[in-house]
Amino acid sequence: MHTKRLDTSPAAIAMAGELLRRGKLVAFPTETVYGLGGHALDERAVAAIFTAKGRPANDPLIVHITAVTDLPLVAATVPPLAGRLAAAYWPGPLTLIVPRHPRVPLAVTAGRETVAVRVPSHPIAQELLRAAGVPVAAPSANRFGHTSPTTADHVLADLDGRIAAVIDGGATPIGIESTVLDCTTDPPTLLRPGGISLETLTDLIGEVQLRSQPTADEAHGLTAPGLLERHYAPDHELWLFSGKPAQVLARLRAETEAALARGLRVGILLPEEELALMHDLPVERESLGPTSDPAIIARRLYAALRALDERRPDRMFTRDLDEAGLGRALRDRLRRAATRVIVVDEETGKQ
Repeated sequence: MHTKRLDTSPAAIAMAGELLRRGKLVAFPTETVYGLGGHALDERAVAAIFTAKGRPANDPLIVHITAVTDLPLVAATVPPLAGRLAAAYWPGPLTLIVPRHPRVPLAVTAGRETVAVRVPSHPIAQELLRAAGVPVAAPSANRFGHTSPTTADHVLADLDGRIAAVIDGGATPIGIESTVLDCTTDPPTLLRPGGISLETLTDLIGEVQLRSQPTADEAHGLTAPGLLERHYAPDHELWLFSGKPAQVLARLRAETEAALARGLRVGILLPEEELALMHDLPVERESLGPTSDPAIIARRLYAALRALDERRPDRMFTRDLDEAGLGRALRDRLRRAATRVIVVDEETGKQ
């Protein structure tokens, strides 16, 4: 049975809402990536999400609600800080960790007494949530650990036949997942960088601590999704070069030439002006957009990575990005997607 592709008409969204109420799975666009939605308070629907994705039970789900006023449906209490952040950034690409309401199945939270919640701003996501009339648990709509989906075609490439429907709302506007902030710690903890930058958060609330290495407690259930060391990964080998751009590009070129000399098929993923410097190399290539516009790079990242991966290169090369603003989230995704990270010495250009 193939997954039904739905348009964005009111009738189609009403149908998708009904499917969710009945415990079926529906993929839908958000402003970040496509989510794989299931009724968050229905244990069978939640179990079906994990099965469809091949997702391990220790990786929690994000619950999507229509508005901040719905937060008491899934949160036992609302920390004042969470209320302040929600007022500032919801709807939007910010996920808040708050105490779990007992009605939320522990399967959603990987057995933890906290739950990840957000209000998406995408109009189709909003319409779907209103049509469903229930909180919707929705991780990214892809095979577990694979590159995240930013179009309905990406969803179907991974999950066709495993889910009831996907709403085709076109490409997602941000292109990387939400920021995840734990509001149960003092100061709050940035668990995953995303569409709301660390600098934006600190401008509003002051100190934000960064997540340290995973604790023994997290081995049984992660605090939030997207924390596993290997994630967002293409099917083919991805090497990530880190360091100053000039030295990194020289090393990337040298590795490309060496791989080509061995008869390997190579793919290169770089910002457009850097990709132009590699015009003489017989490789597959995908542009991330201009280095001056991290928002464009974020929007293109997963689609470009998937497009390059589909050409089946033996090895793909890319470089790390600056850590400021959206760059922190882009760096996080590339590092988790990479098979190998090579740090290039700034002085010698060597590893």
